Amino acid sequence: MNSPVRLLAIDDSQENLEFIRSALEQEGLEILTEQDPEAGLKTFLRIRPRMVLLDLIMPKISGIEILERMIVVDPGVDVILITAHYSAESAVEAIQKGACDYLTKPLDIEKLRSRIASLITDAETRRKTLRLESELIHACQFEGMVGRSPLMLEVFARIRRIAPHFRTVLVTGATGTGKELVARALHRLSPASRGPFVVCNCSALVDSLVESELFGHVRGAFTGASQDKAGLFEHADGGTIFLDEIGELAPSAQAKLLRVLQNRQVQRVGSLTPRNIDVRVIAATHRNLRTMVRDGQFREDLYYRLAVVEIMLPVLSDRREDLPLLERYFIEKFALEYKKPIAGLVRRAQTRLATYPWPGNVRELENVIGNACMMVEGNLIDINDLPDRLRKPLNEDVADNESFLSLEEMQRRHVLRVLEGVGGNKARAAEVLGIGRATIYQLLSRMKPEEREDRKDGTA
Repeated sequence: MNSPVRLLAIDDSQENLEFIRSALEQEGLEILTEQDPEAGLKTFLRIRPRMVLLDLIMPKISGIEILERMIVVDPGVDVILITAHYSAESAVEAIQKGACDYLTKPLDIEKLRSRIASLITDAETRRKTLRLESELIHACQFEGMVGRSPLMLEVFARIRRIAPHFRTVLVTGATGTGKELVARALHRLSPASRGPFVVCNCSALVDSLVESELFGHVRGAFTGASQDKAGLFEHADGGTIFLDEIGELAPSAQAKLLRVLQNRQVQRVGSLTPRNIDVRVIAATHRNLRTMVRDGQFREDLYYRLAVVEIMLPVLSDRREDLPLLERYFIEKFALEYKKPIAGLVRRAQTRLATYPWPGNVRELENVIGNACMMVEGNLIDINDLPDRLRKPLNEDVADNESFLSLEEMQRRHVLRVLEGVGGNKARAAEVLGIGRATIYQLLSRMKPEEREDRKDGTA
């Protein structure tokens, strides 16, 4: 590291401060000490240290209150609370409020040195990771899409193979998975890339005007048709038309669309003369067209005409390995847009995003990151910068009233909360709770399958 890592120790005992300085004095670590808690907070605001050793019980202001103020200013700071009066409640409160560790006095020199060394290593790793993620984004971008998961790499490969040759393509996937991005990629990589790319949202078309919008009309064809008008297919001549939400197209328009795809001709409403067109057609839907065909809601012949080639997009929950890349991509995008020096997410915010189910897929993630980048005041996004629905743990709404729970159930919930507070690290949870790691594993073995599934990402 080019510059030393700064550590600030705040303790009303001068003896403890001297002990900390002598125990941690090493090359590459700059140690500052403050005996007065308010002076310590001012020093923190002035120098912004990477790590803080903070006494829990001090005169004038408590360590918890100082911790809260520090986290608001710099969510990425590593704060270790130290106290001679250990309690499980205060340990959990400290972790929940943003402390990365909780140590008891008298301090164990080796444990303290080991923990500080680990934090220094973590800080350096985070810096390298941010740099590598930025480089990786460029390596994993494909025509405006970001992904390195096997599912997305397969999508990218299909687009490359299909683009030079397609006449019609069906793109399917849940809302927010990026169907229009796929359509634009197919167009840009096709021989028609110099031609127009025309977008039509079929769900927004008024039934009585669908044919006019798609295929055009001549003057006098219907009331209000005061002049000839070219439809979207004519506007797309020589290029590509993207028919989004094709499953919402009216039955009468489905028949006309089928004829256009078969004959490569359009006929304006009220005209007897067909017009030749050279248009590539990409249709997209979040609905199951096979089911709609079976239920008589979509023409079977049109479905097979559109689905000569089909590209299915995965939901975000099936490609979670892409989450860090997507987060970094959107942070860079909005940091530039809002002109803010946003470096990334703090660990607990990353954990919260990693455990969220993302029903709105990539579009929802983009909106969440955009909202957070707008709200954040520092250079790191914390949980409080996220929208309301992501601020609290997903299981917080379940059985909040613990007044009549068994001791075993209360113990189980307490251990799970501590596990969440330490990012799933079982060794740290055992240390905070004052129990053996084997006890943690015994508890996890008795959990419900879905609870174990939610905690697979925790480290030992």
